[in-house]
Amino acid sequence: MAPILPVPSLLARFGLDPAPIITEAGFDPGWFDDPEHRVPFAAIGRLLALCVERSDCPWFGHLIGEQAGIEVLGLIGQLASQAPDVGAALHEIILYLHLHDRGAVPALWLTQERAILAYVIHQPEIPGIEQFYDGAVAIIHNIIKKLCGPEFRPLEIRLSRPRPADVEPYQRCYRAPLSFGAEHSAVVFDVNWLRHPLDGADAQLHAQLLQTIECFDAQWAEDLIAHLRRVLRQVLILGAAPGDTSLAHAARLFALHRRTLNRRLRARGTSFKALIEEARYDVARQLLRDTNLSSTDIAVSLDYADASAFTRAFKRWSGVTPGTWRASPPVR
Repeated sequence: MAPILPVPSLLARFGLDPAPIITEAGFDPGWFDDPEHRVPFAAIGRLLALCVERSDCPWFGHLIGEQAGIEVLGLIGQLASQAPDVGAALHEIILYLHLHDRGAVPALWLTQERAILAYVIHQPEIPGIEQFYDGAVAIIHNIIKKLCGPEFRPLEIRLSRPRPADVEPYQRCYRAPLSFGAEHSAVVFDVNWLRHPLDGADAQLHAQLLQTIECFDAQWAEDLIAHLRRVLRQVLILGAAPGDTSLAHAARLFALHRRTLNRRLRARGTSFKALIEEARYDVARQLLRDTNLSSTDIAVSLDYADASAFTRAFKRWSGVTPGTWRASPPVR
C-alpha cells in the first residue's frame, strides 16, 4: 500500500469524498493506515482507473508518484540508502524489488553516456496501466534524485502512455525532455551519476539490513514456480535474446543444473515448456493490447524464428490470429 497512500488526500484535493470511491474499488479505507498491507496489482489498477474517472484528471497516477520516494520501498529503500554509491543502491533495488512489488520488474540499461532505469509490468490484464507507469516513473525519478542529491537532473523521461492534452504537470516535475508513447517507461540520466558516493552511508548498518533482506529472499525463493514465471515474463517483456528462453539459461539463472530444474518442476506437476508457453501467451496479449509493436517485433521479443511461427502459436493458444485478437481484445 505504501506507494498509493496519497490517494485519499489527492481525492480530497479534487473536492471528492475519498471513502465511497475507495470502497467502490474494493478497498477497505483502513488499509491506508498500514503501508505494509499487501493488495493485488489488479486491485490497485482498478482503484487508479476509478480515481481518474471521478477526478477527471488523466495524470492522477503521476500526482501520486510525485509524493512518493525511496521510503515506499521499506527495508529495501533503507538498504539502498546505506549503499556506498548510487550504482550499488540501484543494483540492490533491482535485485530485491520482488519482495516489495510482485507485479513488475525494474531494468537498468547502460551505454557509454547514459543510464536508463525502466519499470516493466509483467502481469497481464491490468486496468489503469497508464497510471501505474506514470506513478512508477515519478517514484523512480524521486529515488534517483534522493540518492544523487539536489543537483541531479534527468536527461529524458520516457512514458509509454499516449501524450495527454496537457503536459504541464510532467514538465513542472521533471524539467527534462519528455517522450510519450515510448517503448518503455523509464528515467534516462548521465551514467556518471552511478559512481556518485552516498553521503552518510553506514557500512555496518548496510550489512545488517542486507542480512535481514536475504532471509526474506530465501523464504520467497522456495516458491520455485512463481519465481520462474516472474523471471520468464521479465525476459520476454524486455526482449528475449536467442537462447534466453531455453531451459539451460533458466537453470543458470537459478544456479541449478538443467536436469535438477526439470526434476523439481516435474515434482510440482509442470514443465519448463508449459511455463514458457504460458509466459509467451501472457506477454503476447499484453504487447498486443498495450503497445503498437508489429507481430514481427513481438515474435522477436518472444524468441520465435519469425512472425509466422508466432502467429501459429498464438492461434493455437487463443483460436484466432494476433491481428484478430488485437482488433477486438476481450473486455476487462
